[in-house]
Amino acid sequence: MSGHSHRHCPPTAKVVGKPKVIFQDQFHEQLVEVIHPVEIVLRHHFVPVHTHKFSFHVREEVCPPPTEHPAHIKRNKKR
Repeated sequence: MSGHSHRHCPPTAKVVGKPKVIFQDQFHEQLVEVIHPVEIVLRHHFVPVHTHKFSFHVREEVCPPPTEHPAHIKRNKKR
């Protein structure tokens, strides 16, 4: 029965509700300079490195005349 009752009702005015807000976020790149300070420390280290140097002292000696060795004499006699 309820299906037949709409035939006798006059048309109603349209009702508009409050708008529903839907957000569509869009993102755009924006360049931002980020500065990173760097401190460089130059450190000097001293390391011992050996360099070998020589000092020479020259002395002279006078040797006595050679004495004839018996083996030397025999060798001369064989010739």
